[in-house]
Amino acid sequence: MGKMKKQKKFATMKRTISLKDPRIKEKDRAKSHKKKKEDPSAIKEQEIVKYPSCLFFQYNTQLGPPYYILVDTNFINFSIKAKIAKDPRFDRLPCSHKGTYADDCLVQRVTQHKCYIVATVDRDLKRRIRKIPGVPIMFISNHRYSIERMPDDYGAPRV
Repeated sequence: MGKMKKQKKFATMKRTISLKDPRIKEKDRAKSHKKKKEDPSAIKEQEIVKYPSCLFFQYNTQLGPPYYILVDTNFINFSIKAKIAKDPRFDRLPCSHKGTYADDCLVQRVTQHKCYIVATVDRDLKRRIRKIPGVPIMFISNHRYSIERMPDDYGAPRV
């Protein structure tokens, strides 16, 4: 013999807690004031991002040979799989902060100094870096390294 199913109560309503309830904290007891509607004819203030002086439109003047490349760990693994890892020695840059993901660290370092090329195969990281003007992205295609958004003057192979 099976267990009888309980019927759901019909037309039940959620109960609200009164402001005098002891579970509510003192700062929350004060009723929230209604926000004033914004005047559509008022002038809106916006903060404009100040672009660094190294950029001439989208052309980055800080990029030049000896290139500094920030390499993602996935990029190293993929280049070893594709057998195109040229040099096993890498200089490790120490981070000055704690508790940050590698992607956040790369994006933060690139936004501060635009002299880097970012080498990655991660799609999300590529999307985030494409939003930063003047930073080229190195990736792997057809068993060789390719650079996206690199000025033609530096001799980057066309994709």
